[in-house]
Amino acid sequence: MDAKNALGDFLRARRALVRPEDAGLPGGGLRRVPGLRREEVALLAGISADYYLRLEQGRDRNPSVQVLQAIARVLRLDDATTAHLLGLARERPAEGTRSGRTAGGARPRETVPAGILQLIDGWTRNPAYVQNRFADVLASNTLATALTPNYAPGVNVLRAVFLDPAERALRRDWEDLTEEGVATLRARAGADVDDPRLLELVGELSVRSERFRTLWARHDVRPRRARVSHLRHPQVGDLELHSNKLSVDSADDLTLVVFHAGPGSRGAELLDILGSLTAAGYDGAGTDTPERIEER
Repeated sequence: MDAKNALGDFLRARRALVRPEDAGLPGGGLRRVPGLRREEVALLAGISADYYLRLEQGRDRNPSVQVLQAIARVLRLDDATTAHLLGLARERPAEGTRSGRTAGGARPRETVPAGILQLIDGWTRNPAYVQNRFADVLASNTLATALTPNYAPGVNVLRAVFLDPAERALRRDWEDLTEEGVATLRARAGADVDDPRLLELVGELSVRSERFRTLWARHDVRPRRARVSHLRHPQVGDLELHSNKLSVDSADDLTLVVFHAGPGSRGAELLDILGSLTAAGYDGAGTDTPERIEER
């Protein structure tokens, strides 16, 4: 990850994903690189090949919005990814003056508002946790940690999903979840690609996970959104839970993640069972099953 030329990294990665035939060009033949060539992007965007080369090399850091939008159309970017492209090209403030940074470039300690802590602690049927933009868990309720211990404060959810075998076994939708998680991380990071926490996390996962390296290299961008989680819980079995991601009214860029199941659904029944097991201090070492708990 080249923090000094994030725009160039993005352009190279995204043009490699566009097939010539998708851009209205003849396919086939010998091509030294996947996707579109630089001169093809320039031609389709209506700019000179030399100017586009300067953009990729980081020698021109102030392209117009019109030029970037033309390139976005050639690269077949959606609205969220186009917005990300425009953000990468904006002039960035000097180190130490960016929003939320201290003079040394670090971010201040993140604090979850007391009202949010009281709110999630009072929920007995909705797993919930609070995370920062890098997926570090800052607070959670009891039912969330009953879903997975990786929702405990101090754990990075993205790191756990990629590196913890138990977490992968829990996630029946692991492939989709990892793809979405990486794209959301990049969206939340935006142009602040030299944030020390981001560099640390991306560096570790790039070394330890081939899938993360592959997904990060794509430069996919996806805003946070609601989803359905497909889980295979070791105590209650398969369940589907809806999750919503809500911004916390805070300057720390925090997100409240809340899970719920449809009223009267099997997922709601299993959440109730999980809550009962948690309240009883059940650790999963015995022989109880959801069916036997229901018989009591």
